[in-house]
Amino acid sequence: MSERVATTSRTDDDAERRFDAEAVAATLAGRTAAFDDLIEKYQRRAVSVAYRLLSDIEDAKDVCQDAFLKAFRSLTSLQEPERFGAWLMRIVTNLSLNFRRGRRPHLSLTTADGERGLEDRAADLSPRAIHKAGDPVQAAETQQAVTAAIESLPEQQRLALVLFAIERLPQKEVAEILGCSIEMVKWNVFQARKKLKEQLSEHLEA
Repeated sequence: MSERVATTSRTDDDAERRFDAEAVAATLAGRTAAFDDLIEKYQRRAVSVAYRLLSDIEDAKDVCQDAFLKAFRSLTSLQEPERFGAWLMRIVTNLSLNFRRGRRPHLSLTTADGERGLEDRAADLSPRAIHKAGDPVQAAETQQAVTAAIESLPEQQRLALVLFAIERLPQKEVAEILGCSIEMVKWNVFQARKKLKEQLSEHLEA
């Protein structure tokens, strides 16, 4: 990464944080319309994260509605307003996990709007391509295998994989959501990928 690109990235990140901090401050000052701006900014990501953990778009929307309501009611407890995004995703993740434990759904690798399927996401989980991904039957069998393999991962490994490798959230943000160090996020993602590679070896090209 060049110095110019790195500087631009930091500038964008600073602007994002300022936006969140100002919106939180405005909401707490009684201008609740500012919270609508936060909803608009984070709704797509929140639904996407919830959907990957619940595999049902309607359940994901319901969980996110509850998450935004909980965030609004608990806004005064947010000590770092500029970190609203990570705080919200922690709420979404926790509510989704609670919902999962009650319903025990299956995790899907497809996106909420179907914009990217298994073939596109396979590279996130392994350095090798899915075997015969162009074959619909093979693709369906592989997706079932991937779903089952992810379901079998320990909870922290599954969450780290979903948030970092699939949702592409920064490691620092994933660490904040999961309440652990960045090194632990890296370790959990590494272990998750290693286990998936072992379990899905027959579906991957040599």
